[in-house]
Amino acid sequence: MFEQAYDQYTTQDQLVWKVLFDRQTALLHKRAAAAFGAGLARLDFQRNAIPRFEAVNEQLQRLTSWELVAVPAAVDDAAFFAALAERKFPAVTQLRPMEHFDFVQTPDLFHDVFGHAPLLTDPAFADFLHFLGIVGRQHRHDAPALVRLRRLYGFTVQFGLVQEDGKPRIYGAGLVSSAGEIHHCVHDETARPAFELATVLATPYSEERFQEQYFVLNSWEQLTASVAEMAALLADSWQLKPA
Repeated sequence: MFEQAYDQYTTQDQLVWKVLFDRQTALLHKRAAAAFGAGLARLDFQRNAIPRFEAVNEQLQRLTSWELVAVPAAVDDAAFFAALAERKFPAVTQLRPMEHFDFVQTPDLFHDVFGHAPLLTDPAFADFLHFLGIVGRQHRHDAPALVRLRRLYGFTVQFGLVQEDGKPRIYGAGLVSSAGEIHHCVHDETARPAFELATVLATPYSEERFQEQYFVLNSWEQLTASVAEMAALLADSWQLKPA
């Protein structure tokens, strides 16, 4: 079983966490969704110490029955959705190097823990992610379905925005954990269309570059409805062609 091995973090690792934490919390002021800010407060992350998975899991288990599971690198889609179905979030233990502060092409500890863990404290969001995992596990051998499920995950959990108080607020982990992605997202020329499931499922998605557009939920209820609609489409033997 892979573990976090906390004692192996270097002084520079701790500095990277501190600098990223300070910068992202400043950037997210008045930009982040209320649910993300509330989750960050619940977990009480400290700027001067990389979180211990054990401590984070105590809070997640108490609040929503979720837990972080340490992994050395990103896992494939089938394994990832299967983990979500068990209320387990695969979290990379390695932290990005200093030279990649703004953007990383693959998940790291800051992205997985700072970016994802706060919303895992929210019961409605945690249930959405659990249901998405169940649907993904049911279709783990259906490659076209997994592509569409990854797009739904990517344009919500990773790079989603939600309308709050008349303004789009950031909640996706890939946004909240990346200064470069935030600046790109809020730029006047970046498209931020309203979330619509059919459009999301037809839109190519990649974590190796900034997104060309970011979809905005009109409410959190729309997020729950999206996975229910996706499950219904697949249950009705909706045949997907390769993307």
